[in-house]
Amino acid sequence: MEQLGIKEINKKVAEESVFVAELKRELARVIVGQEDIIDRILTGLLANGHILLEGVPGLAKTLTIKTLAQCIDADFSRIQFTPDLLPADLTGTLIFNPKDSDFTVRKGPVFSNLILADEINRAPAKVQSALLEAMQERNVTIGTHTYALPDLFLVLATQNPIEQEGTYPLPEAQVDRFMLKIKIGYPTKLEEKAILERMSGAAAPTPRKVAKPAQLVAARQIASEIYIDEKIKSYIVDLVFATREPAAYKLGAQKHLIAYGASPRATIALAQASKAYAFLGGRGYVTPEDVKSIGPDVLRHRIMVSYEAEAENVTSENIIQALFDAVEVP
Repeated sequence: MEQLGIKEINKKVAEESVFVAELKRELARVIVGQEDIIDRILTGLLANGHILLEGVPGLAKTLTIKTLAQCIDADFSRIQFTPDLLPADLTGTLIFNPKDSDFTVRKGPVFSNLILADEINRAPAKVQSALLEAMQERNVTIGTHTYALPDLFLVLATQNPIEQEGTYPLPEAQVDRFMLKIKIGYPTKLEEKAILERMSGAAAPTPRKVAKPAQLVAARQIASEIYIDEKIKSYIVDLVFATREPAAYKLGAQKHLIAYGASPRATIALAQASKAYAFLGGRGYVTPEDVKSIGPDVLRHRIMVSYEAEAENVTSENIIQALFDAVEVP
């Protein structure tokens, strides 16, 4: 009976994931390279989780999310975070109408399907908290009324590396609200040449609309039903527990490098992201390779390194690599 269930899920995934290949092809017409980044953004979209993307300016972060919004016929808002931004600039406010002697609601840019929170760490904590609350609660209160956000709602926040001036580091508790943290690097020489040729022409390529928000919401439901074996569940739990109790996983040398390990939210996020990643692969079941592929993006911002680690130039990336090497794969 269990095997039949997997077959049924496989069939559903095959039917519902047809648009994914077309969506990727359309994105590739505009975005050069960055296949891994696109896969991870789609993973967040299908897993109903928000994404924090870290990289220096000029790496097509804005172009990628804007192109994705165009491809799926979705509402898109780009919010440039600055030190003088106010929470009402995101969520909206009440406007007094002297004609009716009443207040009317003006909704802010957060009421969109896809939101690019550009350089989120350039705004003060109050503004960051307003956005993160909307992400968590999926609704916004303006005055005395609460308004639900759209079913398809994804925040892709970009962050400059902390060493750049004029930034406000996001508190770890707030960073934990993001399902994935993706690090983006520079393109290769061949990719940079392709970017030059594609973007320096008379007209930049324009993507076609190949999907609708309703399709993605339906795909999200199928992705949530993808099968995870008990051994894979144990593997996910072991990975998270290894961040808290490294000595129990023959990682005693890492113990003094980790100040705080990942929370249960990381366990849930890793399971959801692994399901979505399997959906992108056209499968109705999760494999250990799915967990290993998406795991670093789920965990890298959820491990707080100690002062000793900073003194030894050890990053969460190094620790995560050691965890995946040490924890037994089912």
